[in-house]
Amino acid sequence: MIIIIFIRELGFYLALDYISRLYTKIPRIMGELNVKKLTQNEEKVGYIDQLLTDIEALEYMLENKMFKKTPVRIGAEQEFCLTNENWEPTNIADKILEDINDPHFTSELTLYNLEINLDPLVLNDECFSELHKQLRELIDKAKSSAAKHGTKVILTGILPTVDTKYLETSYMTPLTRYRVLNEAIKDIRKDDIELHIKGVDEVNLHHNTILYEGCNTSFQSHLQIDADNFADTYNWAQAIAGPILSISANSPLLLGQELWEETRIALFTQSVDTRASTFILNEKESRVGFGNDWVSGSVADFYKDAIIRFRSLLTTDFDTDSMTLLKSGQTPKLRALALHNGTIYKWNRVCYGVTDNVPHVRIENRYIPSGPTTDDEIANMMLWVGVMMGRPKAFNEIHNKMNFKDIKGNFFNAARYGMAAQFYWDGKLISSQELLLDHFLPMAFRGLYSMGVAPRDAEHYLSIIENRIRSNNGSRWMIKSFRKLKESYSVTDSLKILVATMYERQEKRYTVDIWQLPRGDEYVISKDHLKVKDRMNRKTLSAQENDSAELVLKMMLWKNIHHAPILDQNLDLSGLLSWTDVKNYMENPAKLKENISTLMTRDLITAGPETPLKEAKELMRSNNINCLPVVEGKKLIGIITTNDL
Repeated sequence: MIIIIFIRELGFYLALDYISRLYTKIPRIMGELNVKKLTQNEEKVGYIDQLLTDIEALEYMLENKMFKKTPVRIGAEQEFCLTNENWEPTNIADKILEDINDPHFTSELTLYNLEINLDPLVLNDECFSELHKQLRELIDKAKSSAAKHGTKVILTGILPTVDTKYLETSYMTPLTRYRVLNEAIKDIRKDDIELHIKGVDEVNLHHNTILYEGCNTSFQSHLQIDADNFADTYNWAQAIAGPILSISANSPLLLGQELWEETRIALFTQSVDTRASTFILNEKESRVGFGNDWVSGSVADFYKDAIIRFRSLLTTDFDTDSMTLLKSGQTPKLRALALHNGTIYKWNRVCYGVTDNVPHVRIENRYIPSGPTTDDEIANMMLWVGVMMGRPKAFNEIHNKMNFKDIKGNFFNAARYGMAAQFYWDGKLISSQELLLDHFLPMAFRGLYSMGVAPRDAEHYLSIIENRIRSNNGSRWMIKSFRKLKESYSVTDSLKILVATMYERQEKRYTVDIWQLPRGDEYVISKDHLKVKDRMNRKTLSAQENDSAELVLKMMLWKNIHHAPILDQNLDLSGLLSWTDVKNYMENPAKLKENISTLMTRDLITAGPETPLKEAKELMRSNNINCLPVVEGKKLIGIITTNDL
């Protein structure tokens, strides 16, 4: 089969990612699809014909009440991270996947992530315990294979120890679809990918690969819905997203910076956003997003709107069309529509599927992160499913009772502030704790009991949610732990100890509401393996060549700084100003009126972030210097001094 790319359109990455998921149960050779750019107009015509026929078939199945209503089924996908013995991302996920040799597992974009696809279950009795049991068994299988390679399995929304080193193409899973994807995204943008996420700290940088998307790991829950009640059900899923996200947040850190409580929401959107920044207000909708309004009409109308808003990207070879299959008694898979839908990633995503030759529609919840434990994940899923099924009659036709802008604002408030968020709900401004305790938990119990879920199951998992509401979620625990560790350790060491603590708690299956803050001894830092990046100072006072030497000297005096790196007009490292250089001119104040370039040292000895600390120490000793600028290429990323050692 050949996949064709409409390269002029945006969102190429999402399309290919969908293809990789669509065929997870086909032999892994599908990872080497023959991907090429579209060159012939007749291929467009053929694909569009298939797409329109799929819409016709979908409407036919809806009109003839062919969609499955009962039994209602649930399902889930578990993404997880892999780390080495130093709690940093590994690069052998492909080898571990081969060793696991189980069709439930599939690769991800990076070599430090894998995914588990759980079997769907009927929503009743002890289905959540059964799902949890399979999840633990499969994770144990992954742990067993990972251990053979000296690797650990970590459940978290964003692995805290991910650094820029792990976002280069050498950490991309070596499949053709990912390589072509990376090249195509850069071709479309004509520029680097931009990331700008502001929370307590701020990340504002450019990057030349799509690997930032690989930082995100989630626990994706699926719920089958009644196609005849599509709009009301989907709108309800949108309405409850913010409060559900607030209690589930587990991704506050990226590159050692405190950002959003659920940073994945911003990171995923920006890491694959191919819309160019311009001087003109561009209201084109992102392919990764929450939506801009309540939906109306049928699921076919929903897909029509998507076709109108987003140009098709892919095509494939088609043996027949959907209407021909229907006339022969077969239920079509709507392959053209599935390809198009795969390029649009809503946080509540609508999926069409076929089970036992009967079509169904389901909602895929994509905003809940991975971790902190499997117990927490199943509790998150149960809360969402319970509230979905327990909607009070007063909230039918929610689009007539609440403003969509409030609902969308609730979602992004939850992503930014987690449990500290306040929500507009039913005409009132209410705290997340009050809304969840007094409204959502009772809804969830009613919804679960109405579906015949065992009371013991419901009480067990929802009590985890209640305890978390009264204590802290994963994000708050992570932030408090990180701040505590930074009082005694470097940022790099703090992040490693943090991940080691998370692993320790996950192994003991303690839910996050009872996690204690790290002691500090969860990971003993081995001095033999230390690198410059583990001890360097990333926050440095730097100046430019044309700056006033006198002013820079005063700043060094004010902050008791002995070394100031100097940058040229391209912001590349060009020199270093130190007390040794400055004191030679102290007796001649007129010299200090000149630019820095007349005082600084240009012949520099530098180190890289991966330079062993022992080697850096020897460089300073043998050259009788007290500091080394740390560079990647010509760019300054930090400085290390004898004091740091």
